[in-house]
Amino acid sequence: MVTLTERAIGKVKEILDSQEPKPAGLRIAVVGGGCSGFSYSMAFENTPNMLDKTYNYDGLKVFVDQASLLYLDGAKVDFVETLEGSGFKFENPNVKSTCGCGSSFSA
Repeated sequence: MVTLTERAIGKVKEILDSQEPKPAGLRIAVVGGGCSGFSYSMAFENTPNMLDKTYNYDGLKVFVDQASLLYLDGAKVDFVETLEGSGFKFENPNVKSTCGCGSSFSA
């Protein structure tokens, strides 16, 4: 299961509400690439795929495909704001190593 913190849910809803037309929800996925082999992807989605797992967080729908679920089981997504910037941060127990930039991983 993928978990989103209250801060992450609030930020996604804020961005989602500014979109026209409003998408159905958020897709979280693991894609090939990056210096460590995999990276995270977040994008708004109008229609979920038939085999997607759909989560509902306080009215926010989050779609995850079957392949990504293998890498995201137990992951937590947070929204952080620091002096260096702000963005979504993944805490994933399945990650064995990350690259120096922190945006890609290996499992």
